Amino acid sequence: MKRLLSFSALLVLLGLAAGAGYWFGADRPAPAAVVQAERKVLYYRDPMGLLERSPLPKKDSMGMDYLPVYADEDAVAQGEKPKGKVLYYRNPMGLADTSPLPKKDSMGMDYVPVYEGDEAQDAGVRISPDRVQKLGVRTEAAALRSLAHTIRAVGTIQIDERSQRTVAPRFEGWIQRLHVSTTGQRVQRGQPLMEVYGPDLVAAQQEYVVAIKGVAALKDAAPEMQANMRNLAEAGLQRLRNWDIDEQELAHLREEGKPGNTITLRSPVSGVVVDKPAVQGMRFMPGEVLYKIADLSSVWLLADIFEQDIALVRAGQVVKIRVNAYPDRIFQGKVAFIYPSVTPETRTVRARIELSNPGLLLKPAMYASLELSAGEGLARRLAVPDSAVLDSGTRQIVLVRRGEGSFEPREVRLGLRGDGYVEVLDGLKAGEDVVVSANFLIDAESNLRAAIGGFGQAAPGGPLPADALKPLASPRAEGAAPANPHQGH
Repeated sequence: MKRLLSFSALLVLLGLAAGAGYWFGADRPAPAAVVQAERKVLYYRDPMGLLERSPLPKKDSMGMDYLPVYADEDAVAQGEKPKGKVLYYRNPMGLADTSPLPKKDSMGMDYVPVYEGDEAQDAGVRISPDRVQKLGVRTEAAALRSLAHTIRAVGTIQIDERSQRTVAPRFEGWIQRLHVSTTGQRVQRGQPLMEVYGPDLVAAQQEYVVAIKGVAALKDAAPEMQANMRNLAEAGLQRLRNWDIDEQELAHLREEGKPGNTITLRSPVSGVVVDKPAVQGMRFMPGEVLYKIADLSSVWLLADIFEQDIALVRAGQVVKIRVNAYPDRIFQGKVAFIYPSVTPETRTVRARIELSNPGLLLKPAMYASLELSAGEGLARRLAVPDSAVLDSGTRQIVLVRRGEGSFEPREVRLGLRGDGYVEVLDGLKAGEDVVVSANFLIDAESNLRAAIGGFGQAAPGGPLPADALKPLASPRAEGAAPANPHQGH
């Protein structure tokens, strides 16, 4: 009996053990090695979290194994989560190559999907941190600055138009004698220039002398006769004054009481004779210019300012002037006037600068260069270094640092320049870091030129559109059959 009970208990224990084994065997997961063998490995990523990948197992520079990334872990490994519709697929190595359908690159790596809402973050340039360090990339934050800009221009010394005088008699005559006979000679106001003879002039003097004598002779006559004679004398005097006869000559005529054959013409101003058509013995007609005299104690500098700088030039600004004849001297002047037209051949605007001319060192038509400090006192402006701008001629791009090894090409609109900085009117915010050194190397390293060439028209101030990175001629985008038979994989 005991033996029968022992045998029955043994059977029950065996049944329980078999049931437990079946239960544990059915619910327990398979070994990790077996499961991983069934999962597809897409690629192997750097164990330190860098952007380096490999299609085959390898080790990094420290001897650590690259980590496998499986098909169902790709989104997690990229630090992304699928979000809605897939817009396109980008190159897994960060190149400026995209595809509307899944495909592989030349190394067999699958293109990475870019989901709706993530295209702004994807539109950038990725370079490994160690490569960034090797390139010597340096960044600087966009900040508000006072831009002082030095405008440089050239011009010529000219005579102050307001100081020029001409000697042009208002009567016909002949030059009997020249007192000033050379161009460039300095003269003083009232200095005799020449003696001239004119028949009309002699007749006018004779009438005036007769009228003066008549006034003296009729001092005891009736008041009406005296008044008439005084009117005649006054008319004769006024006629001589209308011919610009100097007061000294009129006084001499009254004292002598008889007209002379000649009369002396004097200089109306102090200055330098800049032109002298007069020749002794020549005949001149009314209004003919015989002398040109200019006061050179102050002169003009007519400077050609480039069109893009004219907004910074205003009347009253102090200008430093240098001439080749006196390289060790600096002359100072002030902007007096900005001409209202642009010279179409040179695209420059002429500015008039007035300056004193001590010792008459500055000669008319002398070449001069000038420097003008502009922008002082203006409001602070958002600016970045000149070296931060990649200028293609039609648009200006800066590289904005978004993270470790990640850069975003941003189109900007520029303004004033000065002190090595350029104003950013639109496209950046204060505090954003831009690449100021090695940006051209980043350009070459990441095929940025190709990426920019495919960009569409983006509004300044925001990230460039990701759909602009799509190939310009994409058969699948037009609904045509794929040109690459591997694109569907």
